[in-house]
Amino acid sequence: MISLKDVEALIKAAIPDAEVQVQDLTGGGDHLQAIVVSSQFEGKSLVKQHQLVYGAVQEAMATEAIHALALKTYTPEAWKSASQTV
Repeated sequence: MISLKDVEALIKAAIPDAEVQVQDLTGGGDHLQAIVVSSQFEGKSLVKQHQLVYGAVQEAMATEAIHALALKTYTPEAWKSASQTV
């Protein structure tokens, strides 16, 4: 099992400006959700944004330390808009 802090660190290592929130969806430690906000997502499709994040956690997923990872990715501007509507 991998800690939520470790997942956050992996993502931040690959995307240094990222703001990251990681949650355990089931309590088992291997079904996670990550919300990632980064300026590196500017001009990239949602698929490309997710590929950046999956690339960061690729090894943890390959070893099944992470069985499932739900992603929500935002540019800083999109995050600002999403936060105002919540």
